[in-house]
Amino acid sequence: MRTAYSVKTVRAAERALMARLPEGALMQRAAAGLAVACGDLLRRNGRVYGSRVVLLVGSGDNGGDALYAGARLARRGAGVRALLTSPGRAHEGGVAALRAAGGLAQDAAQVGTDRIGRVDLVVDGITGIGGRGGLRPDAAALVRAYEATGAPILAVDLPSGVEADTGEVLGDAVRADATVTFGAYKPGLLIDPAADLAGALHLVDIGLGDELPGVPDLEALQYADVAALLPLPGSESDKYRRGVVGIVAGSARYPGAAVLAVGGALRGGAGAVRYVGPGAGAVIARHPETLVHAGPPSKAGRVQAWVVGPGLGDGTDAVSAVADVLDAEVPVLVDADGLRLLDVAVVRSRTAPTVLTPHAGEAAALLGVPREEVEEERLAAVRELAVRYRSTVLLKGSTTLVADGTGRAPVRVNPTGTPWLATAGSGDVLSGLTGSLLAAGLDPRDAASAGAYLHGLAARRASDGGPVSAQDVADAVPAAWRDVRA
Repeated sequence: MRTAYSVKTVRAAERALMARLPEGALMQRAAAGLAVACGDLLRRNGRVYGSRVVLLVGSGDNGGDALYAGARLARRGAGVRALLTSPGRAHEGGVAALRAAGGLAQDAAQVGTDRIGRVDLVVDGITGIGGRGGLRPDAAALVRAYEATGAPILAVDLPSGVEADTGEVLGDAVRADATVTFGAYKPGLLIDPAADLAGALHLVDIGLGDELPGVPDLEALQYADVAALLPLPGSESDKYRRGVVGIVAGSARYPGAAVLAVGGALRGGAGAVRYVGPGAGAVIARHPETLVHAGPPSKAGRVQAWVVGPGLGDGTDAVSAVADVLDAEVPVLVDADGLRLLDVAVVRSRTAPTVLTPHAGEAAALLGVPREEVEEERLAAVRELAVRYRSTVLLKGSTTLVADGTGRAPVRVNPTGTPWLATAGSGDVLSGLTGSLLAAGLDPRDAASAGAYLHGLAARRASDGGPVSAQDVADAVPAAWRDVRA
């Protein structure tokens, strides 16, 4: 599992470790790891010896990391030049080390960008994890000039101009091909829009492990974590022991939502799926194993979890169906139209778990804020929603986040998926899949996290670099299960 910690927590851990180490030892550890990563990038397109490396260096400690790493590269025969954006405040020891190794350290403003020449690698050490806001205009111009060379860009700790704790990008920022981060991942490296600028991530262990608290601020599941969560039938299993999930979805206007939600649920591990709604004919035609009922949901038979909302519309029957499901004493997942029709007081007063699965627009409506605010501050939005509604919240998007209603557990960020997943009906598949995991007995936070992971992995498998439909994603879920458990 990948874990991420806030800047405040990382700084405290660094101070505690530095108190036990010789002066400068921590920076040398970081610089050594950074130099290795630089060497790896350079060897992909040639070799270290004779390569040309440009360091963009600010006044922070990550600028010092870049300078010391540059000195190591210079001693291996690379031509290294550091452009100092704040010459009077650059790390003195790092500048001295680079020059002693044969590298150059120059005032970026005096050098200019008219004659850049050949560049094999650009190292971004302008601002570190303590930076706030976007790049200053002069630094932004410098970055754009070196981006135009086409040389790979390696960011030190995180791309300059992004917010380390939130993933926000509040102005100009570096778009890196790779990022080397030290000691622990920072939340902004895992959350869009900043995550999209970080490129491939590489964590350098500098010895912070024992100094970091046991509970991180953010975590991302990996194959082994998801495999441990997925329900597997035993020799004594039957369809009821494996769990029955109820699906309330679809309408005359959106009949396909019922088919897709049921399709996702059938592939989610539960023993049976009950469908309630006007789309029984279409559901049975596509999924004849489904148990159908005319409604209301409370009369449909035993279920261990409900999914309500996909394609439901907003008529009186839809309003009644949502209220009926929320009155049930089993876990309930609310999606799409159900989010518009729910009663906040009812959701907050439920004793059984509730899972809400909004996209940014729906989250904005639930919070009463502009959509742009949610998209720019996704981490804050999902935390606020979860606490306000006393529910587990799965905030869909380019980075899907899962938060629980207590506010105490780490927010989970989903690392799987593809931009092709932004297609009509894919959210209906996710709802059914996650609801099935709920019915199979998973904790709401685990069900939402595992559902998002499998959904994203299925989309990657179905896409293979090209467009997918929601049905393609549903059909690929069993393969995603096998991948995770392989």
